[in-house]
Amino acid sequence: MADTELLDAIRDVVGERGLLTGAADTAAYTEDWRRLYRGHTPGVIRPADTDQLARVVRLCAAARAPIVPQGGNTSMVGGATPAEDGSEFVLSLARMARIRDIDPLDLTMTVEAGVTLKAAQIAAAEADCLLPLSISSEGSAQIGGVLATNAGGNNTVRYGNARDLVLGLEVVLADGTVWNGLRRLRKDNTGYCLRQLFVGSEGTLGIIAAAVLKLAPRPHEVVVALCAVASPEAALKLFGRFQSHDPAAISAFELMSGLGTDLVLRHIEGAVLPLASPAPNYVLVELATPRPDAGLRDALESVLEASLAEGIVSDAVIAASEAQRAAIWRLREEHSEAQKREGASVKNDVSVPVSKVPEFVRRATAACEALMPGIRAVPFGHMGDGNIHFNLAQPVDADPAWFLAQDHAIMDTVNEVVRALDGSFSAEHGIGKLKPYMMPDWRGGAELATMRRIKDALDPLGIMNPAKVLP
Repeated sequence: MADTELLDAIRDVVGERGLLTGAADTAAYTEDWRRLYRGHTPGVIRPADTDQLARVVRLCAAARAPIVPQGGNTSMVGGATPAEDGSEFVLSLARMARIRDIDPLDLTMTVEAGVTLKAAQIAAAEADCLLPLSISSEGSAQIGGVLATNAGGNNTVRYGNARDLVLGLEVVLADGTVWNGLRRLRKDNTGYCLRQLFVGSEGTLGIIAAAVLKLAPRPHEVVVALCAVASPEAALKLFGRFQSHDPAAISAFELMSGLGTDLVLRHIEGAVLPLASPAPNYVLVELATPRPDAGLRDALESVLEASLAEGIVSDAVIAASEAQRAAIWRLREEHSEAQKREGASVKNDVSVPVSKVPEFVRRATAACEALMPGIRAVPFGHMGDGNIHFNLAQPVDADPAWFLAQDHAIMDTVNEVVRALDGSFSAEHGIGKLKPYMMPDWRGGAELATMRRIKDALDPLGIMNPAKVLP
């Protein structure tokens, strides 16, 4: 099928509104959030429902036309960017944005792939429930992309990653077949767990059209504190104190370096440090419970008072209102944006055992400073589950393009430390375009060979998100 014939056939399925072809209309879909990758596309396809999505995929499969599924385009690893040669269609799920069902008794919600995570959270809250997945980009990130990348986020320490919240999926396969696995069952032991093939597959095996997600009871008491600590070692001790007191109450435990917080205060308008003086490191801790009058604030104060007395914490503030809670969280959530405004940065989304986080930060910082004098380590992230975003900011006055050209050397330096501590080079951001070269070294042999066999079986034409994940 000629290109014009394929475009006309796609337009017949999705309508004029469902197909963008002009350069001005498609530009926002062809560049990643970090501006590391820029591609071209013959068209951005925007189906309105699963039927349209399936019909479009059948047309593309018949024409052997590659497809790049895209949600909110918030990938940190270029996972939703088309190739530079203009051969790949972008398939945006943004119009598939219905919340099909919420069941407060079952504690489930059924949502389409284009629903933003924030919209799903709001809908759950209106039903007096909690969708516990929370990430910095939740206002833009869409459910399909969140699941396709197995997003982690702030609440993993309590509720797990995205895959832990998925009960069922509706998926359009590479040949346009629709698999309807939208089951709400907690127990369903009937053969292979197909949904888990697609969660975390980054759109390389099929396109998630809808999902059944687990909800939790909505918290009736939430308390947040910002703590000043001298080191990641002190932060780990503080985490241990909260774990010993009541591990079920911890919904987030975030580590932030002094430098990273300084960048937020410098570049993000309205950001304020609610402590008397700056510190080398900070911890954001959030406790939550659905039980009314559970006394969480008293528990938080008790742990912090003991930690202050022992010298684990040098200062702390507890949010006294929702506005103060949001302001403390903003210091954490704006880290990526602040680093983007500061200049070029190389991002490492890694995980190590929780007990090894302080050693990792210390060793990785030393290794990167030895590699490149003047480089600035900006570690932050989910200390409670061992996932640290070990980002490196360019040396002051360095050329950004030159710095970014060193990204492989910098990432490999960090990953040598990660490997020595039995960690992973990708904790929650995925592989995308940025990291496939690492896969043979880290996941080679039987593991990578099995992944290739799965890919060949489900996408024999190789049209689903080419050049992502697998090298």
